[in-house]
Amino acid sequence: MTQPADLAEVMEVATEAGHILLENGAEISRVEDIMSRISSHYGVDSGNFFVLSNGIFSTGHTSKVSKAGGQASTYANVEFIPIRGIELSRVVAVNRLSYDIAACKVSISQARERLRHIRQAAPKPAWEQTLGSGLGAAGFCAVFGGGWPDCAAALVVGLLLYAFVLGLSGRYLSKIVGGVANALLATLLCILSWRVGFGCSLANIIIGAIMPLIPGVPFVNGVRDLANSDYLAGFTRLTDAMLGFFCIAVGVSLAFVLDGALHGGMVNLQGVTVSHQTASLFWQALAAGIGTAAFALLFGADREHYLPTGVIGAMGWVLYLILVRYASATPVIATLASSTLVCIVSRMAAIPFRSPAQVFLLCGIFPLVPGAGIFWFTYYLTDAQFNLASDSGWLAIKVAIAIVLGIILAMDLPQKLFSHHSKTH
Repeated sequence: MTQPADLAEVMEVATEAGHILLENGAEISRVEDIMSRISSHYGVDSGNFFVLSNGIFSTGHTSKVSKAGGQASTYANVEFIPIRGIELSRVVAVNRLSYDIAACKVSISQARERLRHIRQAAPKPAWEQTLGSGLGAAGFCAVFGGGWPDCAAALVVGLLLYAFVLGLSGRYLSKIVGGVANALLATLLCILSWRVGFGCSLANIIIGAIMPLIPGVPFVNGVRDLANSDYLAGFTRLTDAMLGFFCIAVGVSLAFVLDGALHGGMVNLQGVTVSHQTASLFWQALAAGIGTAAFALLFGADREHYLPTGVIGAMGWVLYLILVRYASATPVIATLASSTLVCIVSRMAAIPFRSPAQVFLLCGIFPLVPGAGIFWFTYYLTDAQFNLASDSGWLAIKVAIAIVLGIILAMDLPQKLFSHHSKTH
């Protein structure tokens, strides 16, 4: 049984829930759905929320709730919500709260108190985030062809990189300057490591080290928003993702230019190399699983989600390798099939874990993100090898489009294929 609530109180609770969701990485459709679910349950006419990527416009009028203080029958509010880092555990907590509300298990005062606890929940400790960055860098170094020495070097660089992000870049630098500085530092550390003999393949060390910087969250959310016809929010988030990729490219390029100025020319890289030490499907699956689980940690997911996200990421990457190695599929076709699988399995995992599919999708898609393509495009462009830069950049774009199409295809499948009653996806 819910207690009587006035219009303003209901709308404030719904808006607070939307605020927490949006600032922690939830997609637009989920924010609108949960806000409407909360408000309609407590008696406010639903369908009165307009959500952008960084703002919420809320209006409501009374149906079976009392007027706010007996003075008004309508409510209007605008909240600005800056784009920031994410904590997926908060998205999960608000999602579960909304279903408890719909099941009449939570009064309006209890909902307000639970939202307060969710907002005040402590983020992952710095040491855990730093460890996640190191493990993610090492795992993806192996995924993209690095051997054991390369993975060890990427692990160290990943640890140092995130110590810099948490201690300086994230606190004192703007988003653009910080993004460039992060990529610049990571690349310089990789070059230094390689020059002193710690690691064999410089390219693979760098690719692994910059993976924690890849803006996968705005990219995936932008795709989901476009799939849900939220075009303004979708293009805004994709623009934010493109800005992140641009900052990485600038930082990597500056590092090569600085190193070239000190050593009399650009480092000569011979293209993609794959170490036999990590090339087997077993090691590739393990590396993809560790890297994906590390990103779940970085994105603030609950610990119960580390294993399933790792398994989903490994499944997608193994399918990709099987298609490329044994079915002669092109990288684009293999990416399309693998991203579709990752999205479908993410929707399936959402049911037993009572969590949004987004939690699994955001992390599980990372092995397929064209981080290597971005690196090679940047390197060839900096080295004035424009034909190779064009080929690498165009392949990265086609792979990104394949990921977009795979997610859209999987999200268009009817929910009844996954559950007859749940809408946690």
